[in-house]
Amino acid sequence: MSRLLVFQHVAAEPLGTLDPLIRRRGHRIRFKNFERHPDAQLNVDRYRGLIVLGGPMNVEDHPQRAHLRNEMRAIETMLAQGKPVLGICLGAQLLAHVLGAPVRRNPVQEIGWYPLHKTAAGMDDPVLAPLQPATPVFQWHGCRFEIPQSATHLATSADCAQQAFRYGDNAYGFQFHLEMDQPLIERWLANPAYREELASSGLLHDEATIRTQTQQHIAAMQQQADAVFNNFLDLAGRPQRRHTLPSREWV
Repeated sequence: MSRLLVFQHVAAEPLGTLDPLIRRRGHRIRFKNFERHPDAQLNVDRYRGLIVLGGPMNVEDHPQRAHLRNEMRAIETMLAQGKPVLGICLGAQLLAHVLGAPVRRNPVQEIGWYPLHKTAAGMDDPVLAPLQPATPVFQWHGCRFEIPQSATHLATSADCAQQAFRYGDNAYGFQFHLEMDQPLIERWLANPAYREELASSGLLHDEATIRTQTQQHIAAMQQQADAVFNNFLDLAGRPQRRHTLPSREWV
């Protein structure tokens, strides 16, 4: 039985729909929860793949948050070993930074539902194949990654062009949240810190709008998300191809 490693930053941002999907496929999950254990030691050698979840902190916080530096070292090791890596939101930003790309504030926050458009490369990507060429996805972020020079740009949105990339054959960064279901969205909308972020964002839509749009879009997104995640999890069984990566300034 293969084991997958999951980096979780806060309790409010779990694996979501990915959790039962991973377990149904027979994988064991090992969580490293940095909210509870910020000094956790990270040895990735025993794991077949890595999933790095989102969180309210940013890559630029790594001087004050040692676990972010440790996570980036672990991501670098997984990439060098040729193992599958999936970064979601903050996780995608950490992955991009490891690959040498800057992470910056986006001109506007994306909170709620936004149309996602696949690039020409995204149309041919084996993991993103189940996503429609243009489909609403759930977002909650204020920063964005640049696409690493060595990576392939897979998806865009009107307010943030850098939505998804692939590095090599089996490392993916998603700025958006395919792992959401309706209860998890409600959990975020009830969270005081998240509510304050939405209220201060300057966006024209509010919680009621997000709830209405969730009713409209969640079923279609979940159906596509399960297929995308299944494609990614298929990579955990592929032969490993090692990569040599340069050291970064966070080391």
